[in-house]
Amino acid sequence: MRLRLAATAAIIVLGAGVAMAADAPATAPAPKTLQTMPTAPQGYLSDAALNTLKILTPPPSVGGSREANDKAIFLETRKLEGSERWKLAQHDDDSAGVLADFSCAIGAVLSPTSAPKTWALLMKMRFDVSRAVNQPKDVFQRKRPYLLFGGNICIAKTDLLAKSPDYPSGHVTWGFSTGLMLAEAVPDRATDILVRGRAFGESRLVCGVHSFSAVEAGRTNAAVVMAALHGSSDFRADVDGVRAEMAALRANGPKPDAAMCAAEFALTAKAPFQP
Repeated sequence: MRLRLAATAAIIVLGAGVAMAADAPATAPAPKTLQTMPTAPQGYLSDAALNTLKILTPPPSVGGSREANDKAIFLETRKLEGSERWKLAQHDDDSAGVLADFSCAIGAVLSPTSAPKTWALLMKMRFDVSRAVNQPKDVFQRKRPYLLFGGNICIAKTDLLAKSPDYPSGHVTWGFSTGLMLAEAVPDRATDILVRGRAFGESRLVCGVHSFSAVEAGRTNAAVVMAALHGSSDFRADVDGVRAEMAALRANGPKPDAAMCAAEFALTAKAPFQP
């Protein structure tokens, strides 16, 4: 299954059963399916500008060392079921909250309402991220790890999820692309921002819905997309707008709850598996 985009800017679907709504509701609405991409580019890049299928390493082969590593990490992270890290993975499954999820890292409460310029950039960038994920997913067609190795996951095992390929992770591509953009806009908080971006992707490991190789490919995918986006003068200008918006929010906007942030920092400080 492809990374599906809704026809309007109100909703973006970044994986099976995950919806992003403009006002980031507490409960995400049911996903809306669009069978084909829009005919005209709506992101910063043209359809032909970036072919990530030619850039990404293919997924692990059956019986190879990379598949063995995926299996070992999947089985290790099943032990986290019911833990606070498991609960964070369930939270991170809702990509509607990707902007708010960086609030602690930046030190300001972020939402589509409080940061409209940032939200507008993300709503445009989503088309570029989607194209970077759809083609390799469609070609590689790798099954998700719980289907290959067996085990519990942090969300429901739906047919929609099972039909959505593992590699590369669209969730990780989206979350880390967002983190890389925000790190550029708020460079003095770059470390905390990218730690949260890394943890957002590692939540897919904890949840059991993506393999380690798919998460790594998602981070590579995000870096590739961001490198291409920097060739767009429109993107660079919009990042300048985000930089000003973030500065104003940090100076005058509400701050996230300190206790909540301390708990989040403790959960995201290290990888949820043994290296």
